[in-house]
Amino acid sequence: MNLSGKAATPRATSSVNPILIIGVLGLSSLFASLMQSLVIPIQVELPELLGTSSSNASWVVTATLLGGAVAMPVAGRLADLFGKKPVLVASALILLVGSLICALSDSLAPMLVGRVLQGLAMGYIPVAISFVREVAPVRMINTAVAAISAMLGVGGALGLPLAAWIADSLDWHALFWVSLGLAAVMALLSLFLLPHVRDAQEGSLDWLGAIGLATGLVAFLVGVSKGNDWGWTSGLTLGLLIGGVAVLLLWGWFEMRSDDPLVELRTLSQRPVLMTNLAAVLIGFGMMAQAIVVPQLLGMPAATGFGLGQSILATGLWMAPGGLMMLVFAPVSSKLLSTIGGRRTLALGGFVLAGGYVLAVFLTGAPWQLLIATCIGSAGVGIGYAAMPTLILENVPPAEAAASVGLNGLARSVGTTLAGAVMAVVLTSNTIDLGGHPLPTLDAFKLCFIIGAAAAAIGAALALFVYPLRGKKMSGQELQDAIDARA
Repeated sequence: MNLSGKAATPRATSSVNPILIIGVLGLSSLFASLMQSLVIPIQVELPELLGTSSSNASWVVTATLLGGAVAMPVAGRLADLFGKKPVLVASALILLVGSLICALSDSLAPMLVGRVLQGLAMGYIPVAISFVREVAPVRMINTAVAAISAMLGVGGALGLPLAAWIADSLDWHALFWVSLGLAAVMALLSLFLLPHVRDAQEGSLDWLGAIGLATGLVAFLVGVSKGNDWGWTSGLTLGLLIGGVAVLLLWGWFEMRSDDPLVELRTLSQRPVLMTNLAAVLIGFGMMAQAIVVPQLLGMPAATGFGLGQSILATGLWMAPGGLMMLVFAPVSSKLLSTIGGRRTLALGGFVLAGGYVLAVFLTGAPWQLLIATCIGSAGVGIGYAAMPTLILENVPPAEAAASVGLNGLARSVGTTLAGAVMAVVLTSNTIDLGGHPLPTLDAFKLCFIIGAAAAAIGAALALFVYPLRGKKMSGQELQDAIDARA
């Protein structure tokens, strides 16, 4: 990282131990990411629980994904303008309100409102990642960024067994009462333990740009996520896909001409940032493909001849080690970032993820075999996810740090949404009949693994083109001296 031509990065002055501060950011990011898989154990029961159709009930999952996709870049920009701590506390309070609404809901409409709010809380994570640069000693920055970045995957993986256990043991509303408690802890820790940093930048929020980005994103992502249900050639699907792309293109044209844009597209178009975000889409695709396909194969009835017949709780427990693997590899990724750099670390993560998929093609005979493949793939996700925000932060000005990290989080969200659509098409286009119910074939699952491997490998190859724009990198001590001198 070279500070040449950049404004000084503000530094926190706090009596709180920096390790405790990083712990608060990481734990709160974990709580926010748990919302991704919170309702998956009860997804089949949602139509009856909410008195609605299966198609309408599926929005309970989709709403949170859409909320998260919109929140990441907008929360990042708000953090750049008004300071990161206020946005972190506000995100926690939004999660608290959303959880309360869901906990009190017995019908679809309020549930969707609550789930959108829970998704908006995902904006906490990119802001926390950029905040690390201001609160952590230089020697700890890579490890802290790696750990917090990993929470995007860890929360989704650990949320499934936790939610399954709660749903099996208690009334389904308990899922949201628990998330309410987690949100309260998250808000209190963020309010009282995170230091105040004078990191607000001059400018104003581009509300028109925010509305345009949200409109285009929601239209496109709804079209992608619902295309398999509605039909890919239906007027509604095509209208949303084409309309969403058109709005995003118009939004880009507007942003390029704005004096104070929501997103500085000129910065994002620079090769290091652009290639990192493209790699994020593909590696995010690879991560989500694993999260979709492996649980289905684990839960497939044994009567199919290849299904492993695991319960929802058992499936979650088989998936949990993969989430822990992402966290375990955070310090490994930190070491790699310091020794071989972000570009090679991101590429390595993508290739390891691809290797896990290749193994999965041949390891489908028992849950422990899939566990091995999943852990290898998750190690790749942990390595790659840590490298992405590091590369972004090294190549954007401090005034655009949070917004740029938020856009990188959005790129990963786009990848995960595309993975959901592609995996659904593959799994529903090659089926067998079991008791009048069409189920995916083993070949369909293996094809999903091959597609996931290809996406991760292409993402890794793109990462190799993330060459920094600026000169040689400073050593850790040189960087600390430069920060101290400018603070």
